[in-house]
Amino acid sequence: MSYWLMKSEPDEFGIDDLAAAPGKSAAWAGVRNYQARNFMREKMRVGDKVFFYHSSCPQPGIAGIAEVASGPYPDASQFDRKSPYFDEAVKRETPRWFNVDVRFVKKTRLISLAELREHRELASMRVLAPGNRLSITPVDAREWEFITRRLMKL
Repeated sequence: MSYWLMKSEPDEFGIDDLAAAPGKSAAWAGVRNYQARNFMREKMRVGDKVFFYHSSCPQPGIAGIAEVASGPYPDASQFDRKSPYFDEAVKRETPRWFNVDVRFVKKTRLISLAELREHRELASMRVLAPGNRLSITPVDAREWEFITRRLMKL
């Protein structure tokens, strides 16, 4: 099993939106970064655990836990001319962008970016690296355990 941190802007799609989605599951669509796409397409597996992270908001941080609920499949928004994620260079027979479905597991208290930075045990987390803008990053098993047991007290 692998662990991930997936960022979303809460005014676009937050943890409460995932909890309210039909079946408490939704596509993680609209990713337009090759490295994040490759994580979904090549590394993520059904059952992998996910920190759902609210970004680009007044109080960024981990807002809950989800899990990967599907294998990768082509992101339909790349073909939709009305979508902000439309990619005119892509053909249906050779999709460029992929997504996975994620399923809601639990809403938690917000573990803020500032709080994550306070713990030397988390110093290597990619989300804490200067200039990190990836919407999906791997999380080490030790980091997952530290956050869930010490900060979330699950």
